[in-house]
Amino acid sequence: MTRILIVEDEPRIASLLVKGLEGEGFTTVVVDDGNQAADAVLSGNVDLVLLDVGLPGTDGLTVLREVRARGARTPVILLTARAEVPDRVDGLDAGADDYLTKPFSVEELLARIRVRLRESSRDTGTTITVGRIHLDLRTRLAAVGGHAVQLTAQECMLAENFLRNPSKVLSRDQLRQAVWGSAYDSGSNIVDVYVGYLRRKFGRDFISTVRGQGYRFDP
Repeated sequence: MTRILIVEDEPRIASLLVKGLEGEGFTTVVVDDGNQAADAVLSGNVDLVLLDVGLPGTDGLTVLREVRARGARTPVILLTARAEVPDRVDGLDAGADDYLTKPFSVEELLARIRVRLRESSRDTGTTITVGRIHLDLRTRLAAVGGHAVQLTAQECMLAENFLRNPSKVLSRDQLRQAVWGSAYDSGSNIVDVYVGYLRRKFGRDFISTVRGQGYRFDP
């Protein structure tokens, strides 16, 4: 049975989440501080984390950075009242898989949980090698022809999508949804910006622009 860790210090919100999730057949575990949250994630006994950013003491972003640095790849959805773009960017760069601002509907949260669990179940390993590029998903280190480069969380997720789909054209919308979910709308140029980052780290020849369609990774 799927176990979801709820990290929330407001009892009313935690209770609503438990009711909504258990009503859909999930098993829930609730903690209300950052230290307990990190221990629970690193135990490997949960399948997804709902993480409140505004925790007392150790805040949610600090917890997230810690567990990612220690190799945890459990999907994390941030829950926060902070709706500004810089706040979303900070959360995603810290390693979040998705970002939901309060107040939110339980229906939307459940939909996002289902998406992240599907993606997690498709993860076939922690390393990918295609052509001259080797990517370690745990450490976010890539080796390009023997030269090591460090990737950010979003660069790593974008690179993973390209490496799992060699020679296939991926639209900007496909890449945006896979990496950033609904944090950015279809008019954002976030995909183009991060493709530029990867080109600088991998070399421009690896990622081609297909006019009017998107991008293609050429191993």
